[in-house]
Amino acid sequence: MNVPAVDLDRILLFVAVISPLLVLAKAWRPGEIYRGWRFAAAIVLAITGLAWIFARNHVGFIGGGAWFALLFVPAVGLRKMTDLAAQQRYAAARRLAIVLQIFHPSAELRRQIEVFRQLELDRSAVFVSGVPLPPYRRPDRRRRFRSSPAVIILIALNMAVFLLEISYGLSDATLDRLGALEPFRVVFLHEYWRLFAALFLHAGETHLVFNLFALYVLGPGLERTIGSFRFTLCYLLSGLGSSAGVVVFWLVGLTSAIQVVGASGCVMGIVGAWAGFLLRHRHVSRARERLFNILLIIGIQTAFDVTTPQISTAAHICGLISGFIVGLIIAPKATDNRIISNLARVTSSTTGR
Repeated sequence: MNVPAVDLDRILLFVAVISPLLVLAKAWRPGEIYRGWRFAAAIVLAITGLAWIFARNHVGFIGGGAWFALLFVPAVGLRKMTDLAAQQRYAAARRLAIVLQIFHPSAELRRQIEVFRQLELDRSAVFVSGVPLPPYRRPDRRRRFRSSPAVIILIALNMAVFLLEISYGLSDATLDRLGALEPFRVVFLHEYWRLFAALFLHAGETHLVFNLFALYVLGPGLERTIGSFRFTLCYLLSGLGSSAGVVVFWLVGLTSAIQVVGASGCVMGIVGAWAGFLLRHRHVSRARERLFNILLIIGIQTAFDVTTPQISTAAHICGLISGFIVGLIIAPKATDNRIISNLARVTSSTTGR
């Protein structure tokens, strides 16, 4: 959330280390199904370690490239393969599985290829017999957007403000002019409007993309659960709590931030709101497991904040706490497994800042 440009190499280095470690932690159990993931994660760590020794100036890009090829692409590909199989497009699923074997060789994928080949033959036999297969209903991806208008509007607002920044020339002076959070100006010049304006400003393309991606991943599930109005209220109150927290931290000398911008305090507020919901509804099936996933997200974000000097840890902590409090207050009195199913989709995705 700080103004200095976010170091993409540092971000990729963090991902190239933390992601494989998480994979190893989840795939520690014995069995062939986990062997491929363990092997891929170990290779990513090894490549990152060698890059640290021999090419430290580019270690993040090298390790991040290995992570993208050996962990990210296979994960996305496996999900797509499952979708193709659900659509009864077994030939396409088999071809994709063959490609994934190059990045992620495993006996499990080889068995899956054989299953798809057999299903292709069975499908041909069904057509020969003249018995049609039941039609497949393709999921309506537009429903995700229609059911989350507040998320889409907030993403559009952040993008529009960033275009405004570019039109003025992206610089510290531009951010100051448009409303970057500067504790000195807020306290002594009473420019309280900066507490709000800073939430929609970003220090560069990387900063914007990471925040909006996190909003896109974490926001829709929460909005569907509590409604668009309450989601917007949660987002803005968390952001304002984040900004006010930075000012308080500055007053007591716990942060030396001069100029702070970004929506990451709002995004951490969404994470905090999820934690509040799950804590309040911990009796619901699998709620405690999902709460652990949220705590894991918080832990990873905290580790990233501590190791990245450009990030305002104060803003993230205050946004998280504000969101948690708001989440407890506005949580519905009655709930069902819909909350858990929404969160299941969220915590299975990769989130960044």
